[in-house]
Amino acid sequence: MSLFKAASTVSLLTLASRVTGMVRDLLMASVFGASAMTDAFNVAFRLPNMFRRLFGEGAFSQAFVPVLGASKAQYGDAATHLLIDRVATVLTWVLVLTCVIGVAAAPALVWIMASGLQQDPRGFEAAVLMARWMFPYIGFMSLVALGAGVLNTWKRFAIPAFTPVLLNLAMITATWLGAPWFRQMGIEPIYALVMGVIGGGVLQLALQLYAMHRLGMLPRVQWRWSAVKLAWADSGTRRIATLMGPALLGVGVAHLSAIINLQIASHLTPGSVSWMAYAERLMEFPTAMLGVALGVALTPQLVAAKGANDPEKYSAMLDWGLRLVVLLAVPCTVALLVFAQPLVATLYHRGAFTVRDVQQTTSALMGYGAGLLGIVAIKVLAPGFYASQDIRTPVRIAIFVLVLTQLLNLVFVPLFAHAGLTLAISVGAMINALLLLLGLIRRGAYAPLPGWGMFLLQVVASTALLAVFLMWAANSLQWTGPSVSDLRRIGTLGLVLAGSAVVYFSVLWAAGLKLHQLLRR
Repeated sequence: MSLFKAASTVSLLTLASRVTGMVRDLLMASVFGASAMTDAFNVAFRLPNMFRRLFGEGAFSQAFVPVLGASKAQYGDAATHLLIDRVATVLTWVLVLTCVIGVAAAPALVWIMASGLQQDPRGFEAAVLMARWMFPYIGFMSLVALGAGVLNTWKRFAIPAFTPVLLNLAMITATWLGAPWFRQMGIEPIYALVMGVIGGGVLQLALQLYAMHRLGMLPRVQWRWSAVKLAWADSGTRRIATLMGPALLGVGVAHLSAIINLQIASHLTPGSVSWMAYAERLMEFPTAMLGVALGVALTPQLVAAKGANDPEKYSAMLDWGLRLVVLLAVPCTVALLVFAQPLVATLYHRGAFTVRDVQQTTSALMGYGAGLLGIVAIKVLAPGFYASQDIRTPVRIAIFVLVLTQLLNLVFVPLFAHAGLTLAISVGAMINALLLLLGLIRRGAYAPLPGWGMFLLQVVASTALLAVFLMWAANSLQWTGPSVSDLRRIGTLGLVLAGSAVVYFSVLWAAGLKLHQLLRR
């Protein structure tokens, strides 16, 4: 499968995930709005998500995929299946222990993440209760990450990219049908979302297990203690554990930054956590469709190029990925900066979501948008290190960026409140991406191919005209207020986005960029 085809497959299915995720959040915003209780849910949901990204999609995937790919290339499928069995056994035991401890320690964990919820005792108690119920989600999703690593290594990209849709559908059902039923029963309606999260986790794991069964790589988890010790003694398992050490530190640094930001937001105006969460959902469209899709498609092939000792192919794939990042992330950045309010108003402004909520979410989204290029570029640059089983360098950079981000919070938060938190994240991401890029160039892993100067001029010129068009649309058309119907906002937004694509790609074509050749590369 070509890089572009693989990235396109992941991107399109990720789009389906993000669209259903957006429907989920639109429904949640309409039903629940932004309040102390929605802050409580967002904190409680972030807790298992943080551990999932720390152990599952974060450190574990970064260590597991390169070792798995190397085993497949060197020893074949049978030996690799045995490695999968042993890794799954150790991982399952660790997850069971983690979930038990997490349920018991939920009050302390919620306090560490968002002690400001105690401004409303009802909100803090709700966050603790929801966190306890949702903690098993960590186990489901960490095993899903193992399945995704296996499937992606065998270049089966579709199922892992589609899987998140199931969580969104489960939460939509919980909001649409469960919340009214809970209200009739005299139970706080937002608790229905907890049932949606757990149901979504079960569905995602079931689909991954089925896909691995079809592939012939379904893990056989052992429950005897002697088998667990044997699994832990395996050299491949030990290698993954060794690589996970610095990876845990690196991912932990990123989550420590998120915890600090969440803690700060919980002490700001009630609703700040929710405004940032709604803005983050919008950011997930470009970051997932561009960064995650490219990272997922590039990593196994970078591992293969490294294993084949082909540095030219290795560098060329990084160059291709970075050009796509610039081509698509730069116009998206401009759109998030100059067209943020129409996006937020069209998607969220209904029901319990007020004009003030639109304004506050818009400011958070603009803060995030300033760093979109860096956030997406990291998803391409970091695999350049992971494929070489070098996790320490990205960790060192992440630690430096953590310190810098918190120093920026001291300046930005007093000026911009919750939007200052998102702006600090963006500045840190841009610096992180720059340091990763310089690291790859200095070690000789990446050498930019000719033509970057003209390419950048073409993108900048096209983006400048796009910015003019979007500023006109944002300021000349009405997007908020009771007189503007949902249908009119949606129709206008669709026309503006279609027009934006025409403007941007037409100017690129007129400037001489051969898009087809770039994609075929």
